[in-house]
Formats: sequence, structure tokens, C-alpha cells
Amino acid sequence: MQWRLDKIDARPQDLATALALLTCLPINARFERTAQAAWAYPVAGCVVALLAGGCTWLALLVGVPAQLAAFVWVGGCLLLTGGLHEDGLADTADGLGGGKNAAHRLDIMRDSRVGSFGVMALVLGLGARVVAVGMILQSPGWLAALLAVAMVSRATMPCLMAALPAARRDGLSYAQGRVPPGGATLAVAVAGLLALVLVGFIALALVLVAAGVTMVMGAIAQARVGGQSGDILGACQQCSEVALLMALL
Repeated sequence: MQWRLDKIDARPQDLATALALLTCLPINARFERTAQAAWAYPVAGCVVALLAGGCTWLALLVGVPAQLAAFVWVGGCLLLTGGLHEDGLADTADGLGGGKNAAHRLDIMRDSRVGSFGVMALVLGLGARVVAVGMILQSPGWLAALLAVAMVSRATMPCLMAALPAARRDGLSYAQGRVPPGGATLAVAVAGLLALVLVGFIALALVLVAAGVTMVMGAIAQARVGGQSGDILGACQQCSEVALLMALL
């Protein structure tokens, strides 16, 4: 695949599409450009982080300890996204951990019930995020750091969507279409540049960590189910977020 900058097609209305897809915010959006709008996923993540950050700041302002305020941050993100990415993490853990073959794994991932692998993944993921965020909240630049993590972790999704085919032809990821390479490149550029403004050259390390997680997730998804799906994308974002929070610490 050739990642060409001259194929970038970004429009202002793509942000509304990204927000409508990735959050529960009442956004009036059109969905003719769902694949092309993937470049705006990091910006949607920034909006979520800003709103959750405002609630967290108020909690800290009234004297809530940082470790408890971390629950406000994580809970705010869950409410704003409807647990979209966490649901993908749980389904992916169940499917990849318990399926006999690719078709069986995809069937498990589509099942709305959560199995033991999914529960373990959610407990570990949410627990790691609460503990890490609680530690980060004790530093003066906590909001900038969490904004950077929110954006860079969401840039992983369009990269997987551009690099891998849809694992099934009747899922959400397939319905959105293949993200053009230029769109994935723009998503990384937007997330990386904004993170650079927020946290300085630490942003380069964050991008490298996210790239490593994305490559590992992509290799596993390709080997186990033959491509990516909405659940795989959500799992990649969650794994990237945890890895980035650990990298910051």
C-alpha cells in the first residue's frame, strides 16, 4: 500500500461525522463520507477529553483526591462515548481468546454477551486507566497529557482501517468503507502535531508507542480473523490508550 499525501481529502463537515460515530453527543451529521472522515477521529477524541477534563478539573477544584478524580475522568469518557471502544475491547478479547477459527471468532465478537475473557480485559483496562490517570492528575500538566493520549490513541483506528481489509462484509467497519491512505496519514499528522504542541517532544515517543501497538494489533487481527472490524478498532484504541498512559508515567 502506498501512503500518499497527495490523496488527502479533508472537509470541515468530517468532524461532525467523526463525533457522531465515536461519541454520544447530539450531533447532526451526514454519513456519505464515513471513511474519508476518519482523519478527524483524533479531533473527536480531543473533544471527549476536553469535556471529561472539565468535569475532572471541577472535581479537583472542590478537593476530590486525584485517585478518586480519575474515576470522574474515566467515567466521563465512558458516558461521552457510550463505552464504544470498551465494548470493542471486550468483544475482541472474547473472540480472539475463545474462537476455534476465524468465522467462529467473528461470531463470538458479534455476540452481545460478554464472556470471561471480555470481563478480564475490561477490568484490567479500566483499572489500569484509573490508576494511571490518578497518578497523572497529580502533575500540573495533566490536562495537556490526557488530551495528547486521547488524540494519539484514536489515530490508530484509521491506520488499521487503511491497512487491513474488513474481516466481514456485513459489519460496521465494512459499511464505512476503506479509509484512504491519505486520510490515515492526516489522522496521524493531526494527532502528532497537536500532541507536540501540548506535551512537546514527548509526543514523538507517544506516536511511536501507538504505532507499535497498532502494528501488533494489526498482525494479530490479520492472523486470527483475516482483517479488522469495529471491535478490533475499539480494542486497538483501548490498548493504545493504556500503553500511552504507561509511557507517560
